[in-house]
Amino acid sequence: MSKINPHHVTHTKRLLMIGFGSIGEGVLPLLLRHINIKPEQITIITADDRGADEAKSYGIERINHALTRDNFRAMLEPRLSDGDILVNVSVDVSSTDLVEFCQTRGALYIDTCIEPWPGGYTDPTLSASARSNYALREKALALRTKYPNGPSALLTHGANPGLVSHFVKQALLNMAKDLGMDVTPPTTKQSWGALMESLGIKVVHIAERDTQVSNQAKQVGEFVNTWSIDGFYSEGCQPAELGWGTHEKHFPKDGARHRFGSRAAVYLKRPGCTTRVRSWTPLEGPYQGYLITHNEAISIPDYFATHNADGTLRHRVTCHYAYHPCDDAILSLHELNGKLGQLQTSRRLMMEEITSGTDELGVLLMGNDKGVYWYGSRLTIDEARKLVPYNNATSLQVTAAVMAGVIWLIENPQRGVVEPEDIDYRRIIDLAAPYLGQLVGVWGDWNPLQNRGVLFAEDIDSTDPWQFKNIRVG
Repeated sequence: MSKINPHHVTHTKRLLMIGFGSIGEGVLPLLLRHINIKPEQITIITADDRGADEAKSYGIERINHALTRDNFRAMLEPRLSDGDILVNVSVDVSSTDLVEFCQTRGALYIDTCIEPWPGGYTDPTLSASARSNYALREKALALRTKYPNGPSALLTHGANPGLVSHFVKQALLNMAKDLGMDVTPPTTKQSWGALMESLGIKVVHIAERDTQVSNQAKQVGEFVNTWSIDGFYSEGCQPAELGWGTHEKHFPKDGARHRFGSRAAVYLKRPGCTTRVRSWTPLEGPYQGYLITHNEAISIPDYFATHNADGTLRHRVTCHYAYHPCDDAILSLHELNGKLGQLQTSRRLMMEEITSGTDELGVLLMGNDKGVYWYGSRLTIDEARKLVPYNNATSLQVTAAVMAGVIWLIENPQRGVVEPEDIDYRRIIDLAAPYLGQLVGVWGDWNPLQNRGVLFAEDIDSTDPWQFKNIRVG
């Protein structure tokens, strides 16, 4: 366990938090612990009653008021100006509108997900491409040219997306060291991409297995999860999205390409909550997870891509989330899918009732001749409870990354609109590490063709195990 230091930075202006669900509640004590800031400098705006006692115990102003397209400017103008910080951990509030507002006000900004206004994920009048994280990311990144060299706005900096992008860089350096290669950390996008290519990486999974269990069984008609239920539901209903690698030979029959932007990713004409993939973590071993759409599935392959002298694409990895949530969440998804995506009326965020378990969250890099390599965090519920109140093992991996991102903003206030891949990976890992349990890197000999086609014939590509065709289930 890394040493926990007190204040890393001082913030003399205001800090406004939008949303106060599991991540807002969990990150507040971390911000107060590691940033020299007074409670009277902080205001929380939230749409529901959750967390009222916590905010009161810290002496922090808490306003119950939902932000909408029509009222957000009037609500935020008196509370945000030059040098202030907006921490957006809400749902159903447009991240792009908030980023643009902060750029015009001189305020710093951080979020954990690029959110649309209500209905943006599920509007049947929009195409699947328009409802995707890919489209949301392209819209947000367009603000770079509109506001060059503006106040720092750090997009999608939770655990995943966010922390996992820093894990990829550390994993690449660990692999290079183990293979006797140069381990001088690259300093440019191009050199990071060259390292990825030189290691022969074809696929990157955000490979997560959550084994937390509670003493309260899931009930019929109840959705249970260890982090934001609204967030998980929204992501699960979006099209399954993945970065598309240059090694791929079999385009999915239900796949589609975007007609705009970087074209680093594709999507499937089906939701992520019904799309399963094969993956591996060191503690769990082989497992089947859900291909839930996430921003890092687009930003990682986009950032680490390499190009020829004439600008043509040379190497890009396939990248996606492979999420096995806690077992009660699996049952909740099964029931949700049976109801054709209609969210259960009863919802429970697992927290105090959790009795045991670990969130094993990391990145799995595949394609090197030595084997697969997983690097990430193993955090138990007991460790999480000892470290920070109002957290479980899943939320603490997110809130530690948010805290680290806020500190980075204060230290780097004029970097414009950036993604996790654009900032100092080592600084973020060092800040978050005391709250991540064990940070480990492990080689493995797993591949998605193991034990396949033994009892039943399967349509697989035996010439290259790392084809998405082999990784996808069904």
